[in-house]
Amino acid sequence: MNRIVLASCNPGKLKEFGALLADSGYEVLPQGRLGIEDVEETGLTFVENALLKARHAAHTSGLPALADDSGLCVEHLGGAPGLYSARYADTHGDSAANNAKLLRVLDGVPDERRDAFFICVLVLLRHAEDPAPLIAEGRWHGRVLHAPRGAQGFGYDPLFLPHGQTLSAAELDPALKNTLSHRAQALTKLHALLSAR
Repeated sequence: MNRIVLASCNPGKLKEFGALLADSGYEVLPQGRLGIEDVEETGLTFVENALLKARHAAHTSGLPALADDSGLCVEHLGGAPGLYSARYADTHGDSAANNAKLLRVLDGVPDERRDAFFICVLVLLRHAEDPAPLIAEGRWHGRVLHAPRGAQGFGYDPLFLPHGQTLSAAELDPALKNTLSHRAQALTKLHALLSAR
């Protein structure tokens, strides 16, 4: 297994995965390069959505597939935006609108009630019918800021202040972010699972 399809068309995710997987020893092919479009995310959990994406990419390409489903979960909002992070403001992928809605919903909520975490669930399928997928999860804890800060990253990064940091996720050097983030944590766990096989 030296070629893997990355089941995403999200430019921000593709950039991060490109850096995170650069020395993995695998040839990672974004699904768009193979003419594969995103599948509808109908799962009720991050695991279900990641499985849907991986199975679709593996089935269409005939190759092993790696999929990620991720989002921001805010404790005060019962875990929202959660599964609907990319379409929180009703338009898929409109980060500015999503951030603006989150700030509106949390208007007046003090810092001590703005705890949140980014979650990433990775699924690796060896083939479309793989009955034993490898599944790894990472969580990056912090809180939601009162205004956006920084221009790096994507999605909710400008509003997320990781625990132990003074810079938002969008202000962090990308190389540092790629050692701390939910995606980095999940990939580290996935690598351990692969090594144990």
